[in-house]
Amino acid sequence: MKATAIATPNIALIKYWGKRDEKLILPTEGSISFTLDEQLATKCTIEFSEDYKEDELWINGKRYLTQEQIEKSKNQLDFIRRIIGTSIKAKIVSESIVPTAGGLAGSAAGLCAQAFAAVNALNLGIDEKQISIICRIGSGSACRSVYGGFVEWRRGEKADGSDSYAAQIADENHWSDFRCIICIVEREEKKIKSRPGMKRTAETSILYPKRLEYLPFVLDMTRNAIIKKDLQSLMKVTMRDSNNMHSVMLDTWLPIIYLNDVSRKVIYSIHDFNADGIKAGYSFDAGPNPCIFTVNKYVDEVKNILKSIEGVEEIIISKAGRGPRLIENHLF
Repeated sequence: MKATAIATPNIALIKYWGKRDEKLILPTEGSISFTLDEQLATKCTIEFSEDYKEDELWINGKRYLTQEQIEKSKNQLDFIRRIIGTSIKAKIVSESIVPTAGGLAGSAAGLCAQAFAAVNALNLGIDEKQISIICRIGSGSACRSVYGGFVEWRRGEKADGSDSYAAQIADENHWSDFRCIICIVEREEKKIKSRPGMKRTAETSILYPKRLEYLPFVLDMTRNAIIKKDLQSLMKVTMRDSNNMHSVMLDTWLPIIYLNDVSRKVIYSIHDFNADGIKAGYSFDAGPNPCIFTVNKYVDEVKNILKSIEGVEEIIISKAGRGPRLIENHLF
């Protein structure tokens, strides 16, 4: 019982920040994302066998990992095992080129790849909705990587989380010239991980309740802009939501500050670029690395602007990805 899958990160246009249930990873509100192509893919091979006495997890050649990495992987596997009523253990080997803990959704790609490989190794025959729920148990944002293109993670209302899953707004062919330009400005792991950061914000930020109040309207605007391919409207709402999320982080006590000086230079440069009309928009997840959304005809201009900023180490241009897939080339 063995399978290998490839999955890619997704970058949120409208952010997920905060849980209403820590164990089931249920969000306080919905979010919308764009699935990246396979330039930043994670490959995962998983094998279930009675020969394994315990779960064995390897990431990028390392067996002894952080407790957080182990817990995310194990929580997902335990959820699958409860579904089928087994205690069978697994070996998981994962390889990723996404910088870890830098705000580029590396865990989303990794845990989506693990879930997709596990479901196929066990021949569960379940649909994308159920795979999305399994992904969510490992990492909330992983549930959005189950689909290509533009994806919404629905908040849901039920206490058991059965109605909190991802659904596709538009596939990878819908807006064929839409691009995400990823800037690497920092490769080190962030000091405050997303999970404890979210919890601290929900408990202490004065601004956070106001964010939750306005998000349903923002989600509606974003869906409509995607469907209509309205770049100006989409970029405006994307930038404002990124700013809003980082504002509630700053309002958290003690404050959470992910953006650095290079991040701010990118923000200023994009606003300068948009002086005669919005042509691109920045977005930052829980990290300093900017993602710039635009369409293909502006890519070269944006790329040249980013190259001129001291501290931008690498630029990656991504089209829309198609979601996870199985491959035959196993990692062990």
